[in-house]
Amino acid sequence: MTAVATRIRPTNRMTTRRTIIRTTTPVIIMAVITMRMITTTSIAVTTITTATPMLMKTSKPSEERSAAATDAASSDDSAPLSTGMSDSEAAALYRLMTWLSPSFPVGAFSYSSGIEWAVEAGDITDVASLRQWLSSMLTDGAGICDTIFLTHTYRAASAGDEALLAEIAELASAFVPSRERLLETTAQGRAFIEIARAAWHKAVLDRLVDACESAIIYPVAVGLVSVAHAIPLAPTVHAFLHAVTSNWISAGARLVPLGQTDSQHLLADLEPVVADTARRALAASLDDLGSATFRADLASIRHETQYTRLFRS
Repeated sequence: MTAVATRIRPTNRMTTRRTIIRTTTPVIIMAVITMRMITTTSIAVTTITTATPMLMKTSKPSEERSAAATDAASSDDSAPLSTGMSDSEAAALYRLMTWLSPSFPVGAFSYSSGIEWAVEAGDITDVASLRQWLSSMLTDGAGICDTIFLTHTYRAASAGDEALLAEIAELASAFVPSRERLLETTAQGRAFIEIARAAWHKAVLDRLVDACESAIIYPVAVGLVSVAHAIPLAPTVHAFLHAVTSNWISAGARLVPLGQTDSQHLLADLEPVVADTARRALAASLDDLGSATFRADLASIRHETQYTRLFRS
């Protein structure tokens, strides 16, 4: 109940008095009952007021909200979002995470890169031997070589040097050590380009693919698509190596076998190896290409005639 000031004044005519309510709280007056008493001597005017406090809120009109949404939609693409990234940076991260996710349908789960034969031969028996095998693959085998090809594909495509791009694509295909590995990397490369082109079409990608003039292996395909969508090179290299390493660990986990915790420990242990491989690849020239993982190359060759197989390579 809000306090009400009431006044009494003698009068000989009907008078309607207004009661002034002074309060610091906004109110909604629900009912006012006024009693009028007419007399020749005096009139007592009594006003009873019932008040209900009301919470006051300021809402932006719909017109202002629409205008704000329009301004945000038409803002500069480089304007930072609340996440600290511009629109283009957020889109690049989203696409990179999608393309190099295990769920992206390039068929990576069906290839072991020779690990299946290495398990059968006894080269890989536990998490420690798998770590040693994968570390060698990263630093001296397919890991470093494929990443160098990705790096130089990216730079040639960015520079618009189609002649150099064709040479790199041809050399990358010729560098694959076995028929099964060639099947693996070209099938993944083809699927990667076709799916990315279907979902995120860019006309420039068609031109880059035509410039290669040969079969496109997986790392070359990643380089081409990244250039077409203006995704920076360094994040692309790191994401590519993470995807390849994760697939190798997944194959080993099913073949050894390993538990999920061991697999994650292994991925964590290989983090510095992956980072070092990325750093080396970004600084390497094509003359630095070279492989010293003879046992892994032999594994990919022997896998072709392995009696029982779960994987295609």
